Amino acid sequence: MTTNISESLNAVLVKVRELPITAFVNEIRLPCQKWFHERRTKAAGCTTMMSKDVETKLEERKDRAQAMGVICVDQYTFDVVDGDRNYCVDMALWTCTCRKFQLDQLPCDHVLVVVRKTPYQAYDLCSLYYTREFWHETYQGVISPIPHISSWTIPQQISEFELQPPDVRTVAGRRRKRRLPSIGEELPTPKCSRCKERGHNRATCQNPIALHPATKPNVRVPTFLHVNRLTHPTNRLCSSCNF
Repeated sequence: MTTNISESLNAVLVKVRELPITAFVNEIRLPCQKWFHERRTKAAGCTTMMSKDVETKLEERKDRAQAMGVICVDQYTFDVVDGDRNYCVDMALWTCTCRKFQLDQLPCDHVLVVVRKTPYQAYDLCSLYYTREFWHETYQGVISPIPHISSWTIPQQISEFELQPPDVRTVAGRRRKRRLPSIGEELPTPKCSRCKERGHNRATCQNPIALHPATKPNVRVPTFLHVNRLTHPTNRLCSSCNF
């Protein structure tokens, strides 16, 4: 399975994949430069101990923890009752049997129940990577713009180096433009615009299309019967043509 960051970059670079390598690298730099600036500005305006998303997630988990009960087993072990299930929280090892505490490095609902009944603090159980300081340091670096090639200072050993194209064998046929799907990835099924069924398109559709009940068969009327009733001499129905 692919990660979210790779899917985001694929969506941004889908239209520039066929550019030369220098132009392609520049197209990668532009969105990254924008993203770093936006996130650096957002992190600088954070006033809470944790990032905004983490604070929101902790508040939601605290609300769900209000309906749970806790039983103290010993100094560090607690039995949390969540509906018809029980979860074991070990504050010495920082573990919970729901495994969210270990995977997210954030207090889960069951740990927050224990925090409510003990002197522990929720912020002390969060990973340092969720803090405001780490968030700001993540985007502290600046992606500088690239000046024009005429102003570059290129070392002599680089300018004299002759770079040869890779020695690869070109496969016959049209080059593939779409990426290979990952294992377990579900691709969207095409939908036919003719019969509205999935699994094929309009060009390969072989399903018969039924006429609408209100649709009349296309019967051609002889030209001599096309007589305008308003322009008929008697302005009445004719006995021969019924117009």
